[in-house]
Formats: sequence, C-alpha cells, structure tokens
Amino acid sequence: MKITLNNKEIELTQAEVDEIVKQSQDVAKTEEKKIEIKNRWTGEVIYSSNKTTYKEAVEDGKADLSGAYLSEADLSGAYLSGADLRGADLSGANLRGAYLSEADLSGANLREADLSGAYLSEANLRGANLCGADLSDAELQNAKFFGKGGTTKIKQNQVNDFLTALGVIVE
Repeated sequence: MKITLNNKEIELTQAEVDEIVKQSQDVAKTEEKKIEIKNRWTGEVIYSSNKTTYKEAVEDGKADLSGAYLSEADLSGAYLSGADLRGADLSGANLRGAYLSEADLSGANLREADLSGAYLSEANLRGANLCGADLSDAELQNAKFFGKGGTTKIKQNQVNDFLTALGVIVE
C-alpha cells in the first residue's frame, strides 16, 4: 500500500498497516480509561472508569470503594449516599459538601480531610481516623461514632471546640 506522508510517498506492507491499526486501537483503549482506583493496601486496581474526575467516577454507583486509595481526591459535592467506603484512605481528600448519608466509613482514614458542609446523617464512622478533619458545618445527625472505650483524652480547654465540631452548642 502506498501512502503520502509529508509530501513523500512511502510503501507499507499489509503487516505494517495492520500493526499501525492495532497500535492506534490500543491508544484509543488507553485513552478511554481515565480513572483507576486502587486498593490502599495491595495497590490492586479495584475500579476503573472512563470518567475524567474522581467525583464522577465514584458517583456512578458501580464502585465498591471499600479499602480504596482516594487520598487527596477531589470529591467535593459528591453524592455518595450509602457508599461502601470501609477502610478507604480519604486522607486529605476534599469532601466539602459531599452527601454521605448512610455511607459506611468505618475504619476509613479521614485525617486532614475537608468534610466542611458534608451531610453525614446516619453515616457509620466506627474507627474512622478524623484527626485534623474539618467538620465545620457538617451535618452529623444520627451519625454513628464509636471510640476506643474512652481511652482518647482531650484537655479541658478542648471540650468546647470538640462539642462545636460535633454541632453541639453549650449554653
């Protein structure tokens, strides 16, 4: 087969043409897969999506995100009602305004995550690491928190800040 490329005529065998077609199809397939979510412990890909953002990928409702590595992910405003995020690494993630009603976040790492304005009603936060998490204006009605049997200590001058973070106002 003869083709003209940059004003030069070149001749390709059928095998060469087939290889070029195969490579272009491989590139197209690679470009289709935009987001890969990996297991935080094994590194194994647990979910792939052709969406372009983590928010879009996790909102399509097909992902089992238990143990997912989503550190620093932008999930602001994501609709994750009832999502399985058990043991997920969401450290430093932007979950501002996310809808996490009835989500299972037990054992999740939410250290330094921004949960400001998030809706966590009925969410399970058993064993979740919330160290440094921003919970300002978060809706925590009926959220389930379970500590370590009272072993975590806070100072007296931290009590009001702690209660305020939980949405409790002491008069």
